[in-house]
Amino acid sequence: MNPLPEPGDAALLELLYAVPVGLVQFDEDGRIALINSMAAQLLLPLSDGARLDNFYALLDGLLPSLRAQALTRQSPDGMVCDGLRIEIEADPPRRPQSQILTLAIKKISQGRLVATLKDISAQVRRERQLQRNEAWSHAIHPGTRGRALGGIDERGVVVDWDGEPTTGKGLGHGRDTVIGRPLALLYADGAITEERVLDRLREADLNGWSLDEGWLQRDDGSRYWGSVLLVPLRLHGADAEADADPVPGGDPAPVARYTLVIRDISDQRASLEAHRRESACDHLTGIANRRTFFDAAELELLRWRRAPRPLSLLMIDADRFKRINDRHGHAAGDAVLRHLAVLLSLTFRQVDVAARIGGEEFAVLLPSTALGPALGVAERLRQAVADAEVAVDGLPLRYTVSIGVATMDDTIEDIGDLLKRADKALYAAKAAGRNLVMGPL
Repeated sequence: MNPLPEPGDAALLELLYAVPVGLVQFDEDGRIALINSMAAQLLLPLSDGARLDNFYALLDGLLPSLRAQALTRQSPDGMVCDGLRIEIEADPPRRPQSQILTLAIKKISQGRLVATLKDISAQVRRERQLQRNEAWSHAIHPGTRGRALGGIDERGVVVDWDGEPTTGKGLGHGRDTVIGRPLALLYADGAITEERVLDRLREADLNGWSLDEGWLQRDDGSRYWGSVLLVPLRLHGADAEADADPVPGGDPAPVARYTLVIRDISDQRASLEAHRRESACDHLTGIANRRTFFDAAELELLRWRRAPRPLSLLMIDADRFKRINDRHGHAAGDAVLRHLAVLLSLTFRQVDVAARIGGEEFAVLLPSTALGPALGVAERLRQAVADAEVAVDGLPLRYTVSIGVATMDDTIEDIGDLLKRADKALYAAKAAGRNLVMGPL
């Protein structure tokens, strides 16, 4: 991104005001020096009638730590943030639907910053609609092997199940073994948490549906790759009355509030994984890339704000990685990074988000995980790395990692704050001698 022109350059200013992307130039205190019409249009809903004169003040309600994030960048130029999503909630009749923006900020000189804003609301809605259409198409397809229909209540407990052999047999569950069980118990170990099930119910209420894929488990313990579709039900008539009035004895009657469709899509997993790797994975290591990590982290923080629960983050760095490259060559360095990615995949749960976020740095987001368990799994990873060898040109190569651990709390505003805490612990581990796990300082 090049510096914006001086206000006297009329031709370039006219061009800037015509581009379909919001552009804002401001100083380190947030005072706006230049704003084009698109940026003004996008930011106006946040102004509450006030003047568009301070960029940080406009975003303070959504990104309260943005000013501090920009100030902590010591170098005179460089990216402050890139691809950060901002969701402006619906406010009928002014905004009948939520508005989703992407924000990038670059420091172009000392005390001079430029932000770009883009409205991706329509794109996100199209993607969600395509996913919904695909989900329903798969759910009702007559050739689907292994499909079950059911219902769950607001607690995430199965209260209805179509256990006929024509639908339920391929999934290995009968009505008697499913009714009354939490939906989470139909998943394989580590594939979901009870909190995540409740998150999915809330998201189904907001979006009209929720679709997820992962490892599910039959009664005999065997696993299959399945999709789980949840759709809210609108209760009426007798069902609504049953929901409102408790049965004799004082306990409410179990009422299905969501339709549940489970499908065995094991035969499609290879093509689905190929598509996922192409769009969401790091090209070298095969695990999640930086963008996928930050998208998942923003969603997890949104869930945390709606219903706080334990949430931890690990920052992982391969020790003395430059020395490995210098001594053994970049092919050896690549082999180390791929090896570390494999150990990450083996150590963490499916519900966790392990990603390569840059160079030799990796991060793992741990939903429903408090500090103690996070430190425990970090130590397990550190030991696994220290005990392993990587074969490079037929010769064994050993390496270690340092790990910083942070946990979400009320003082943390966004994923940037959580990353900074984990990063601070990581550098403390390196300063203390490397090959260590350090918690919050």
